Amino acid sequence: MFTALQDLSTSLAVLLLGMAIGAGWICTMAAPNAFFDDLGGQSANAQVRRLLLAGSTPIAGMLLGGAAASILTGAYVAGALALVAACGFFSNRWILASLKTGDTKAGTQRQKSSQRAVAVGLSMVFLLVAVISVVLLLFGV
Repeated sequence: MFTALQDLSTSLAVLLLGMAIGAGWICTMAAPNAFFDDLGGQSANAQVRRLLLAGSTPIAGMLLGGAAASILTGAYVAGALALVAACGFFSNRWILASLKTGDTKAGTQRQKSSQRAVAVGLSMVFLLVAVISVVLLLFGV
Protein backbone atom coordinates (compact mmCIF):
# COMPACT_ATOMS: atom_id res chain seq x y z
CA MET A 1 0.00 0.00 0.00
CA PHE A 2 2.68 2.47 0.99
CA THR A 3 4.91 1.51 -1.90
CA ALA A 4 2.08 2.25 -4.32
CA LEU A 5 1.60 5.66 -2.68
CA GLN A 6 5.34 6.28 -2.87
CA ASP A 7 5.42 5.38 -6.56
CA LEU A 8 2.45 7.63 -7.27
CA SER A 9 4.07 10.45 -5.34
CA THR A 10 7.32 10.03 -7.26
CA SER A 11 5.48 10.16 -10.57
CA LEU A 12 3.54 13.23 -9.49
CA ALA A 13 6.73 14.96 -8.33
CA VAL A 14 8.52 14.25 -11.60
CA LEU A 15 5.50 15.49 -13.55
CA LEU A 16 5.17 18.74 -11.59
CA LEU A 17 8.89 19.46 -11.55
CA GLY A 18 9.15 18.69 -15.27
CA MET A 19 6.26 21.03 -16.06
CA ALA A 20 7.87 23.76 -13.97
CA ILE A 21 11.20 23.28 -15.74
CA GLY A 22 9.53 23.46 -19.14
CA ALA A 23 7.56 26.57 -18.25
CA GLY A 24 10.64 28.17 -16.75
CA TRP A 25 12.63 27.44 -19.89
CA ILE A 26 9.97 29.08 -22.03
CA CYS A 27 9.80 32.14 -19.74
CA THR A 28 13.56 32.64 -19.51
CA MET A 29 14.95 31.45 -22.84
CA ALA A 30 12.48 30.88 -25.66
CA ALA A 31 10.02 33.76 -25.31
CA PRO A 32 12.56 36.52 -24.54
CA ASN A 33 14.58 35.56 -27.62
CA ALA A 34 11.46 35.68 -29.76
CA PHE A 35 10.38 39.00 -28.26
CA PHE A 36 13.73 40.64 -28.88
CA ASP A 37 13.85 39.26 -32.43
CA ASP A 38 10.39 40.52 -33.39
CA LEU A 39 9.83 43.66 -31.30
CA GLY A 40 11.78 46.80 -30.56
CA GLY A 41 13.96 47.17 -27.47
CA GLN A 42 11.54 48.83 -25.05
CA SER A 43 8.46 46.87 -26.04
CA ALA A 44 10.37 43.58 -25.96
CA ASN A 45 11.70 44.49 -22.52
CA ALA A 46 8.17 45.24 -21.33
CA GLN A 47 6.83 41.97 -22.74
CA VAL A 48 9.55 39.92 -21.07
CA ARG A 49 8.90 41.63 -17.73
CA ARG A 50 5.17 40.97 -18.03
CA LEU A 51 5.80 37.33 -18.96
CA LEU A 52 8.11 36.81 -15.99
CA LEU A 53 5.72 38.54 -13.64
CA ALA A 54 2.75 36.48 -14.82
CA GLY A 55 4.60 33.17 -15.15
CA SER A 56 6.65 33.10 -11.98
CA THR A 57 3.77 32.44 -9.59
CA PRO A 58 2.38 29.36 -11.43
CA ILE A 59 5.92 28.01 -11.83
CA ALA A 60 6.51 28.50 -8.10
CA GLY A 61 3.24 26.68 -7.40
CA MET A 62 4.29 23.72 -9.55
CA LEU A 63 7.63 23.63 -7.77
CA LEU A 64 5.89 23.72 -4.39
CA GLY A 65 3.68 20.81 -5.42
CA GLY A 66 6.73 18.93 -6.67
CA ALA A 67 8.53 19.64 -3.40
CA ALA A 68 5.62 18.29 -1.37
CA ALA A 69 5.39 15.16 -3.50
CA SER A 70 9.16 14.68 -3.27
CA ILE A 71 9.05 14.87 0.50
CA LEU A 72 6.19 12.34 0.55
CA THR A 73 8.37 10.07 -1.56
CA GLY A 74 11.19 10.27 0.95
CA ALA A 75 13.55 12.26 -1.26
CA TYR A 76 14.09 15.01 1.28
CA VAL A 77 17.05 16.69 -0.44
CA ALA A 78 15.19 16.84 -3.74
CA GLY A 79 12.17 18.30 -1.96
CA ALA A 80 14.30 20.90 -0.22
CA LEU A 81 15.93 21.94 -3.50
CA ALA A 82 12.53 22.18 -5.18
CA LEU A 83 11.38 24.37 -2.30
CA VAL A 84 14.41 26.63 -2.76
CA ALA A 85 13.66 26.85 -6.48
CA ALA A 86 10.03 27.75 -5.73
CA CYS A 87 11.14 30.56 -3.42
CA GLY A 88 13.52 31.75 -6.13
CA PHE A 89 10.80 31.93 -8.76
CA PHE A 90 8.43 33.60 -6.33
CA SER A 91 11.10 36.25 -5.66
CA ASN A 92 10.44 37.52 -9.20
CA ARG A 93 7.19 38.92 -7.83
CA TRP A 94 9.24 41.16 -5.53
CA ILE A 95 11.91 42.00 -8.08
CA LEU A 96 9.37 43.06 -10.70
CA ALA A 97 6.80 44.50 -8.25
CA SER A 98 7.68 48.13 -8.85
CA LEU A 99 6.77 48.05 -12.52
CA LYS A 100 4.51 50.86 -13.65
CA THR A 101 3.38 51.30 -17.20
CA GLY A 102 3.72 54.68 -18.82
CA ASP A 103 7.09 55.69 -17.35
CA THR A 104 9.23 56.92 -20.22
CA LYS A 105 12.11 58.59 -18.39
CA ALA A 106 15.57 57.31 -19.31
CA GLY A 107 16.47 56.37 -15.73
CA THR A 108 13.23 54.47 -15.30
CA GLN A 109 13.81 52.49 -18.49
CA ARG A 110 17.32 51.62 -17.37
CA GLN A 111 15.99 50.48 -13.99
CA LYS A 112 13.30 48.34 -15.63
CA SER A 113 15.87 46.80 -17.94
CA SER A 114 18.13 45.92 -15.01
CA GLN A 115 15.17 44.47 -13.10
CA ARG A 116 14.40 42.28 -16.10
CA ALA A 117 18.02 41.16 -16.35
CA VAL A 118 18.14 40.26 -12.65
CA ALA A 119 14.81 38.41 -12.83
CA VAL A 120 15.88 36.41 -15.90
CA GLY A 121 19.27 35.61 -14.38
CA LEU A 122 17.80 34.43 -11.09
CA SER A 123 15.17 32.42 -12.92
CA MET A 124 17.87 30.63 -14.89
CA VAL A 125 19.81 29.85 -11.70
CA PHE A 126 16.74 28.50 -9.96
CA LEU A 127 15.82 26.58 -13.10
CA LEU A 128 19.15 24.79 -12.74
CA VAL A 129 18.31 24.10 -9.08
CA ALA A 130 15.00 22.56 -10.20
CA VAL A 131 16.81 20.34 -12.73
CA ILE A 132 19.18 19.16 -9.99
CA SER A 133 16.15 18.49 -7.81
CA VAL A 134 14.62 16.21 -10.47
CA VAL A 135 17.89 14.32 -10.88
CA LEU A 136 18.15 13.80 -7.13
CA LEU A 137 14.51 12.74 -7.01
CA LEU A 138 15.14 10.09 -9.65
CA PHE A 139 18.01 8.76 -7.54
CA GLY A 140 15.82 8.87 -4.43
CA VAL A 141 17.98 11.31 -2.51
